[in-house]
Amino acid sequence: MVESETSRLVVGIAGGTGSGKSTLARRLARRIGQDDCTLVTQDNYYGDLTHLGMAARARVNFDHPESIDADLLIDHVTRLKRGESVVTPRYDFSRHARLSEGVELPSRGVILVEGILVLVWPALAKLMDVKIFVETPDDIRLLRRMRRDIADRGRDVDSVLGQYEETVRPMHDQFVRPSRGLADLIVPGEGDNQIIVKFLAVALQALRGAA
Repeated sequence: MVESETSRLVVGIAGGTGSGKSTLARRLARRIGQDDCTLVTQDNYYGDLTHLGMAARARVNFDHPESIDADLLIDHVTRLKRGESVVTPRYDFSRHARLSEGVELPSRGVILVEGILVLVWPALAKLMDVKIFVETPDDIRLLRRMRRDIADRGRDVDSVLGQYEETVRPMHDQFVRPSRGLADLIVPGEGDNQIIVKFLAVALQALRGAA
């Protein structure tokens, strides 16, 4: 049986690159439980760039909203909220290209939507019942991004710092930081956030029960 749209809680989790939003979302999903929670990650919705050469792909501004297939992301969240399953794309950051096969996501009681820009698109923000912004000092965010991109995305220090200066910081100031004003709740992204995770899990399950 498909649950009604009102019985599903859509939660947006935004914040700058390296703020800890993805960690918060994953921990929150585990706390709520895999049978009750679906996690949607904005990073899987980057546009496919296989029509470009590798040099051209590397020059794309991946921190601008236009780099994301927002229409597909909004469509998927809309369908999940209606109780439908979707097939989310997967993205290869080393090649800046979508993988050939996606991953099926079932619709569950709590739908977490995380990414740096998820509060930027009005149509997506309108679908959210709760909007959270993770705030972390800039120096900590940069260090976390460097570690992630070098370890997981095949980057070197110079390319990470160059991208941060040219696009990441300007786009954060233009798009991400202003979206903070739309948040219902602002949480710190430093240190161990287990207390925050426990609090949010209880609060979200209570909200869903009251819907």
